[in-house]
Amino acid sequence: MSLYDLSFDELIAQVSDWEEPNYRAMQIWEGVYRQLWLSPVEFTNLPKSLRGKLTDVYGQYTSGNTITTSFSNLKPIKEITSSDGETLKTLFSLSDGRQVEAVLMRYAKRRTLCISTQAGCAMGCVFCATGQMGFKRHLSSGEIIEQVLYYARILRHQNEQVTNVVLMGMGEPFHNYDATMAAIKRLNDPQGFNLGARRFTISTAGLVPGIRRFSTEQSQVNLAISLHAADDQLRSQLLPVNKRYPLDALFAACMEYVMASRRRISFEWALIEGVNDTPEQARLLAQRLAQFRINGSILCHVNLILLNPTQKYSGRASTQNTALTFRQHLEQAGIPCTIRLRRGIEIQAGCGQLAAANNP
Repeated sequence: MSLYDLSFDELIAQVSDWEEPNYRAMQIWEGVYRQLWLSPVEFTNLPKSLRGKLTDVYGQYTSGNTITTSFSNLKPIKEITSSDGETLKTLFSLSDGRQVEAVLMRYAKRRTLCISTQAGCAMGCVFCATGQMGFKRHLSSGEIIEQVLYYARILRHQNEQVTNVVLMGMGEPFHNYDATMAAIKRLNDPQGFNLGARRFTISTAGLVPGIRRFSTEQSQVNLAISLHAADDQLRSQLLPVNKRYPLDALFAACMEYVMASRRRISFEWALIEGVNDTPEQARLLAQRLAQFRINGSILCHVNLILLNPTQKYSGRASTQNTALTFRQHLEQAGIPCTIRLRRGIEIQAGCGQLAAANNP
């Protein structure tokens, strides 16, 4: 277990086991999540003996048994920046040799991170590079958190900060529910990293039990559904999870979430030429989403994105004109819709493009 895997209560218990006063736990917590310190030597507010305990228990060792300067289990091994300088993709190696990718995207007023919750993915969505590589393992809550803190340090050096985190990278967050929610809870802690709940978005391919469980959380975290088709036959071809949780069950769970939270839900739609970009699909989608009109307000939103290319899927992105027509069909039905700005496509950093070819 890494230092980043500990909840605050667990950190208090650890400090107590070391026969240190409880206030030391808060000093460590603030050092990790507010100061973004990576090494015990940075904790100059702690006695040398306690820094030594942190080193012994949570410090990392090289093959030469030399303590490194980092608590981190994530090692950045490759970074690529897009030609416009707005997108940075990082390939991380985990402690067991597995690999994950994460992305920093710069917008006019936002610094958004797209982070991973699993190495690989079990959902098998045919147009997604992560789904094409298969499932390797879940990430721990600490490994999820470390991706955020890594980019937070980069941004701090530039006098900037993380404004949004989307859990839309590698993996299905609700397949790794406990670790995902634990990571968000710690990053949301006002005495720690203090990123507001509404700054997070969880994206799911449609795991109905996860959506229902999330509906009971009374959370302000945003929820997005990777939909991509409005009839079961097509959706099952694109997203195999639909065979287990077909659209009627999925939309029932989505409605449970909206009624419980009274918050807007988002639906993601990758436009694939000649597959799901037709007026018929737009009409079916509008019919499905009409149920989210509650007391005169539509509590849903559709994000359209032109399909990003991946090596193992031959489908092509719809044209911009087709996307505009699709959006027009939805807006005429009263459904709010946005064509999302694509980022980092040439460095394989766009939605559905994250993968780690060297995962053992």
